[in-house]
Amino acid sequence: MPETVSRGSGTGTFTTAVRAAANGTTATGPSGSGAPGCGVVAPGPSARTHRFRGRIGVGLAGGFYPAPHRYQLYLTEGCHRSLRVAITVALLGLQNSTATTVLTHPAETPDAFAALRRAYEATWHHYDGPLTAPALCDRWSGRVVSNHTPDILRDLADSADLSGPRDEGAGGPPVLRPPSLAAEIDALRELLARDIAPAARPEARAATLSLLDHQLSSRSYVLGEDITAADVDLWVALTRLGEDTPLTAYPRLDAYVRRLGRHPAFTVGVRANR
Repeated sequence: MPETVSRGSGTGTFTTAVRAAANGTTATGPSGSGAPGCGVVAPGPSARTHRFRGRIGVGLAGGFYPAPHRYQLYLTEGCHRSLRVAITVALLGLQNSTATTVLTHPAETPDAFAALRRAYEATWHHYDGPLTAPALCDRWSGRVVSNHTPDILRDLADSADLSGPRDEGAGGPPVLRPPSLAAEIDALRELLARDIAPAARPEARAATLSLLDHQLSSRSYVLGEDITAADVDLWVALTRLGEDTPLTAYPRLDAYVRRLGRHPAFTVGVRANR
C-alpha cells in the first residue's frame, strides 16, 4: 500500500446476544491478545509484551496530535487484525497520508523490523520484549503510539485530520464509528471474538451465524444501510472460517461476503512491499 451516509439505528441485537451468552467459551479473536500467525512478529529476550495505549487526539491518553503524514502503521502479512486495519485505512482514504509497512519474515524485511525495534526501544527504555503488530508509530518522535488494535481502529476512524485537505466537492469518507452505533459495534466485535473465532464451539458458531444471516435479511450492511466498522470486523471474521463451516448454509452472509469482497477497500489485503 502506498504511503499512504446516514446512520442506521441500533436494535440491541448484538448487545443482547453478548449478555445472553455470558456462560459461553471465550476464544481469541479480533480483539484478543494473540493468535497463531498474528500479533507477535519478532521475539525478544523477554517473553513479556508491553501494551502501549497512546491515543491520537488532543486530550486523549498520550495526546498525539492528528496530522497528515505524521504516523506510520506496521502490519503483519496474514494477520486478521492487520487486515482489519488495512481495510479501514482504505475505506477512509488514508493511503496517501498514513505510511504503511507490511512485515513478513525478518530476513525478508530486515529494515522494517529494525525500524519497528527502534520505535519500541524509544518508547520503553531497554525494551527487550517481543515486537507486535499492528503497531501505530509516531514518525515525529520515533515512538510507538499504540499496539492495541481496537484503539488503533477507533483513532483511525475518528481522526479525519489524518487525511489532510480534500478536493472541494469531493465526498467525505464513511462514518465507520457513528456515536449512535458505538455500543452495537463493540458488542458485535465481542460476539465475533467469542463465537466466530476458529476455537469457538460449533453450536455457538452456528447460532451466531444464523443470527447474523437473519440480521442481513432487511438491510444492506450488518447495522443498517451504511457501512461501518462492524462490517470490517464481520467480513474479516467470516473470511477466516474454515471449510467445516461453509457459508453456503447462510445465503445472505454468503452474498454479503462476496459483495464486500468486490469493494476496492476489501480487496487491498495485507501484502508486503518487496
